[in-house]
Amino acid sequence: MQFIDKAKIKISSGKGGNGVVAWRREKFVDKGGPAGGDGGKGGSVYLVADEGLSTLLDFTYRSIFKADNGENGFKKSMHGKSAKDLYIKVPTGTIVKDLKTGNIIADLTQHEQTVLVAKGGRGGRGNIHFCTPQNRAPQYCEPGEPGIERDLQLELKLLADVGLLGFPNAGKSTFISKVSAAKPKIADYPFTTLVPNLGVVRKSSGDGYVIADIPGLIEGASEGVGLGHDFLRHVERCRFLLHIIDGTEIDPLKNYKIINEELAKYSEKLAKLYQVVAINKIDAIDKEHQEALKKEFNEIGVEPFFISAVTGENIDSLKYELENKVDTIEKPQSEVTVEEDFEATNNDDGYWDVQKLNKDTYLVTGGRIIRISQVTDSRSTEQIIRFQNIMISMGIMDELKRLGIQNGDTIIVGKLELEYWDDEVYK
Repeated sequence: MQFIDKAKIKISSGKGGNGVVAWRREKFVDKGGPAGGDGGKGGSVYLVADEGLSTLLDFTYRSIFKADNGENGFKKSMHGKSAKDLYIKVPTGTIVKDLKTGNIIADLTQHEQTVLVAKGGRGGRGNIHFCTPQNRAPQYCEPGEPGIERDLQLELKLLADVGLLGFPNAGKSTFISKVSAAKPKIADYPFTTLVPNLGVVRKSSGDGYVIADIPGLIEGASEGVGLGHDFLRHVERCRFLLHIIDGTEIDPLKNYKIINEELAKYSEKLAKLYQVVAINKIDAIDKEHQEALKKEFNEIGVEPFFISAVTGENIDSLKYELENKVDTIEKPQSEVTVEEDFEATNNDDGYWDVQKLNKDTYLVTGGRIIRISQVTDSRSTEQIIRFQNIMISMGIMDELKRLGIQNGDTIIVGKLELEYWDDEVYK
């Protein structure tokens, strides 16, 4: 499977259904009355962390997600059907950023952790809600709220207990294949590992811990040389590191120091993570060489394990040490700052604009006012008066006057074409 750890997606929640204007017309119901039902709620969009996923690959094939709209209301006081919410699964460890504001809005670190990223629009009310003792036959209803459209960036930081580090061909993939059920591609040439591999190691207690095989680092990785730099972010959340060193190299200690220098250049936090050091391929070096290597590492305060990932020699003792450290070292605290996400519930589209098309025609645009125009019947004086009052309360009439509107001029709002008079009554 191709490993993808960054993706951009576009999401849209569903808009609410419109309310309706309707009337009771049963034969034996005296004087009837309003019976317009409400529109249904639009579907919301959620992100859900799933520990069964380990890559954002799916989002390269599908990057646009849209929840369904709510149904419009019906006569006989019947409400429209609310749309189902949309749940999008992402790997645990996914960080979510709003590309519009640049804010990090979620850090999904727990299985089935769920976050709302776009609230569905509320359904509009039917005319049954506007009946009063003074107005027993309301001729108007409400439009549904709009959905929310957002562009999000997903960035994956793998959640593992142990991070494997080392030069290319140090034997990391062979080691993870020995201690877990992971089956990474293994061969005797550099850069075999092109993507991180995750393996679950069973503990003596019966449960397990996750170990991540990160592509090999080389000198200059912190500046972007090689492959390992792209994946260093994935070891930032590990409890500790297992540093595997090829004991057959000319200078294993030098390689150990180079890797640690690259960690320090990339992140001070990474440089401070506890390390278990294992010198690999002892099946290919004699005891005298092993003793010399042990002395070199002891001089800098490191007590290495000597293993052979191929033959399995000393693997059990290393596994016991890793298990002990997993039980005693806490996971580092996340340094991701999650901002409060106001955009996820901001269904308000009250923005409007007025343009003078020519000397006697004005165009009004804007989400809310256009939606209200769509449920306004120009043949109903009551609905037109209500529409006028809404324009006054939103400040649209003041802007028209500022632009110099005169008696008899035309105002276009969506499907409505209205005449303006200075007594502010449309005819």
